[in-house]
Amino acid sequence: MPANLTPLAQVGDHPLRVNPGADVRDTSVMSGCCDPRGCNDMFGPRFSRHLRSRYRKRGLDKTATRIVDFVASHGVDRATVLEVGGGIGDIQLELLRRGAEHAMNLELVDVYDTDATQIAAAAGLSDRVTRRLVDIAATPEAVEPADIVILHRVVCCYPDYERLLAAAADHARHLLVFSHPPRNVVSRAFMTAQNATFRLLGKSFRTFTHPPAAMVAVAESRGMNAEYTHRGRVWQVVGLARTTPAA
Repeated sequence: MPANLTPLAQVGDHPLRVNPGADVRDTSVMSGCCDPRGCNDMFGPRFSRHLRSRYRKRGLDKTATRIVDFVASHGVDRATVLEVGGGIGDIQLELLRRGAEHAMNLELVDVYDTDATQIAAAAGLSDRVTRRLVDIAATPEAVEPADIVILHRVVCCYPDYERLLAAAADHARHLLVFSHPPRNVVSRAFMTAQNATFRLLGKSFRTFTHPPAAMVAVAESRGMNAEYTHRGRVWQVVGLARTTPAA
């Protein structure tokens, strides 16, 4: 394990759930420390298997590829990666292949763990990946900083974008990159209808179209500078680099 990572068994006072016989670095998660915010109703094993199958057949999607390319353009050799809501960990595997040293994945639910473990093992990278259940916005002190912090299709699922992005930026030594849906009449109408459907179905999960400029401003207020922006019709990407030391 890289020297700047605290062993998970020493983080906080929460019990750890470890698969029997497995290496603590790639299977340990913190249990009972975060609110799933309805994610367990939306993202089940079937969805996880779909992501795994698509990645095996097609590789990264276009938005994820843009994220990886932005990070790689700054150099990833021996870098540590922290991905919030990384799902099956496909972005992490691509960065590890390009020379990153270690990747930490944070989730609110453990539904992706089986498929993530399988594709990491198939890539021969299991010993360089750690998976944990923890909400970085709620308990930022429980997470170690990393050179690179990534949030792909995550901010739109979290109600308090300021708290989330502030915590993410504070944990980024060098780079922060996140994706989000555009905020316009069409996207807001779609998410309003979507959330109404969730309410009718009794689901607590919600989606959000946060103001893009305000999200960037949060990161920039924590010493980051926006260097890259991609404005897609469905997903937009912002890449930021640190200009002042993290607090």
